[in-house]
This record gives sequence, structure tokens and C-alpha cells, in this order.
Amino acid sequence: MSRAKRSDDWGFPRWRPYGSGNEAQKVRLCDRHGCTNPGNCPAPKSPNSPERWYFCETHAAEYNRGWDYFEGLSAEDAAARAADETRDAGAYAKAQHYAWGGSGDGSRSADEMRALEILDLEPDADFETTKKAWRALAKETHPDVKPGDAAAAKRFSAGQAAFEVLKQAEDRKSWKPA
Repeated sequence: MSRAKRSDDWGFPRWRPYGSGNEAQKVRLCDRHGCTNPGNCPAPKSPNSPERWYFCETHAAEYNRGWDYFEGLSAEDAAARAADETRDAGAYAKAQHYAWGGSGDGSRSADEMRALEILDLEPDADFETTKKAWRALAKETHPDVKPGDAAAAKRFSAGQAAFEVLKQAEDRKSWKPA
């Protein structure tokens, strides 16, 4: 008499290896005509519709390149929708953490990075270095030193604005509530 082998499909966790099940796996194919790749990327059939196409990665990229969010809307409806979305998302664009960009450790805003660039400083320059760079720039380009030189006057005013931006940032960092 032969003994039946005990099933590995018992208890927790299941002891069988992954993928060893006998049932067929359901795979959704790409909705693009003639494509036999798996369709893992959902894409809306039309704006504000819950219905979705399911494309492979290649055809999803092709579909997204041609996607027009305002398709089928009149010009005034499209403008109203764009205005609503701009109004609703405007606060995010003005948030302090949204403004940083470029090199550095991410603690400086984009305006601070531009100011450092005007003063020819590295992104991690401290405030003392900033003061020295501003003083050197002011000594070179001040209108009293170079009267009648429009380029020097423009560079001086840009440097003055850059220093003001960096000074305000330093004041914000060093401010402590009472």
C-alpha cells in the first residue's frame, strides 16, 4: 500500500514556494490592438471618466505623449478648469519647501541660490562669507566709485538685492520665538 505524501499547503505561512500553485494566473493583456504584452499601466479613456485602458509600458508612454487634458472642452470651459486648478494648487507653489532647488543640501530657496550665484558664492557659504563677498562687490561697482558706468550700477543693484535676500534668510534662521 502506498502512502500519500502530505501536502505542503497547510498552516501559516504556506510552505509551498511562490508560483508553485496549479491554478492558471490571470494576465491582462495590453489594450492596444495586436500587442501581446501584459497591460499593467492604467490610462483614462476620457477626462473625468472612471473607465480605463490598460496598456503595456511602451504603449502607455505613447498614449501619454498624445494626451490632451482639455480635449472635448470648449475654450471657455478649458480656461475655467485651468483657472480652478491654478487657484486650488497655488498655495503649494508658494510654500517654502517647494521653492528650493538646485545644488546644496536643500535648505536654501531658489531665490537664495540665485543670490549666491550673483555674489559668486558656493551653495553652502556661511553668512560671514556672504558679507565679505558683498563688500568686495560694492567696493568694485558702487556708483560713487564708477560714476556714469551703467553696467556697474546694474551689477551693484543686483548685488544689493542678492545680499538683502540672503540677510533676510539668515534672520529667519536665527530668529527664535520669545
